[in-house]
Amino acid sequence: MSYILMTDSNSDIPYFIVDKHQIPVVFMPYTLDGVECFADLGRDPSIGKAFYDKMRAGALPITSLLPTPVYIDYFEPILKEQDLLFIAFSSQLSNTILNIYEAREELLKKYPERKFRVVDTMSISAAETLLVLRAHEMYAAGKTMDEIGDWVEENRFRAHAIITVDDLKYLKRGGRISGTAAALGTMLDLRPVLAIGKNGKIVPSEKVQGRKKALRVLADRTAELIENPEDQTLIIINADAQEDAERLQDLIKAKVPGIRDILIIPVGPVIGTHCGPGTVASCFLGKERPL
Repeated sequence: MSYILMTDSNSDIPYFIVDKHQIPVVFMPYTLDGVECFADLGRDPSIGKAFYDKMRAGALPITSLLPTPVYIDYFEPILKEQDLLFIAFSSQLSNTILNIYEAREELLKKYPERKFRVVDTMSISAAETLLVLRAHEMYAAGKTMDEIGDWVEENRFRAHAIITVDDLKYLKRGGRISGTAAALGTMLDLRPVLAIGKNGKIVPSEKVQGRKKALRVLADRTAELIENPEDQTLIIINADAQEDAERLQDLIKAKVPGIRDILIIPVGPVIGTHCGPGTVASCFLGKERPL
């Protein structure tokens, strides 16, 4: 191919898919106990387990933007030889895309003969992965950069993540809900159901009482919104909540019996910093986002 298809680790794309298809990835940073680390896409499961155990014990990891020079270091070796299509996580969840655009501008001055397209998926985690996987199918079939970029932009609002969290304090810390709402919700065992909205941000959908009901709502919303389940793999992500992920898998199979396949993967530490341990989500392609 005359160009390279690339993405970022905020897609939570599993390492075994990256290895199989040789998809280049920009790895995003997080800091835990004063040490900067980078997402490993689940390659070492013990890292994720230790990360969430530390969060449960009170650790407060933080995430940060990759600076423009680091993006240049990722992109320039490719642009020396080929054009580049970069599929990025939602611009509405971080300002890091501004550094991507700055890197692109600098590199195109240096390599004016190259083409470098950045596609904002308005998605994150496995919702982004689903778009990347469809894009790679087109890439392997010989589609052009613009054909793939246009398809992703036309279909990005069909990529869903229907989410529930286990502890409201992480949403409070990230400014998603107020301290009062978090305290009241904890007292009443209220579990928010969230989604990636049309604005590319995480938006509230509804509140339910109890974890089991929250998982049932995730299955219900999946059944309502999914399209052509027989032709797709649904992805369930979990932040050290494997049993609940498997329970959700059973609920979805009962609601959507014709689904081709379900893949369960971990939420990486970068995304997990903001949603907390115990987060579970159903990610799939379907109708346009309603919220």
